[in-house]
Amino acid sequence: MDALDKYLKEFSSLRSDALDWVERETHLRTTHARMLSGQAVGSLLHAFVRMTGASRVLELGVFTGYSSICIASALPEGGVLDSVEINDELEDLIREGYRRAGVEDRINLMFGDALKLMDGLEGPYDLIYIDANKREYVAYYQSAIELLRPGGHIVADNVLWDGKVYEEEPPRDAQTRGIMAFNDLVAGDPRVENFILPLRDGLNVIRKLR
Repeated sequence: MDALDKYLKEFSSLRSDALDWVERETHLRTTHARMLSGQAVGSLLHAFVRMTGASRVLELGVFTGYSSICIASALPEGGVLDSVEINDELEDLIREGYRRAGVEDRINLMFGDALKLMDGLEGPYDLIYIDANKREYVAYYQSAIELLRPGGHIVADNVLWDGKVYEEEPPRDAQTRGIMAFNDLVAGDPRVENFILPLRDGLNVIRKLR
């Protein structure tokens, strides 16, 4: 954790032993701890759920469950979070984090390919959080917009991708091309309005018009 992350954590309201445990175990038990959403994004998701009153939320990409806890802990009474993760080897860590946070009864955790699972889901959702395979962001969006209620929001993470999306040299990797295509699609979609928040690795905040 760098100095900025420590400062944000110290002076933000969203602090809990469960989140600290998930963060610590993620660093100990995975090789991609950088994928953790962390304090800044987690606090924003928590506040966003509270501000919008979202009670039915879909999360694509759980990793070790940090973002799930932030979202679920902000849900109103009776609210539900449907969370999708492709890596079932993380299940024990994820569920233990949920248990420690006391949110396991608010989360429906599913394992498998997000696109296939989305075909079997029924909307409408108030909020959809996308943080999964960057190559598939366009496909996620096309399914998500159909599951989202009018006036609802999509929040997509990593849309600046370490600055690669606005470099002068054309991108060569599939992840960057996928995110660029996603941002381009959203910007030109008359069904929505959006803005990109340069927080951490960039969040595209999208509202479906009524």
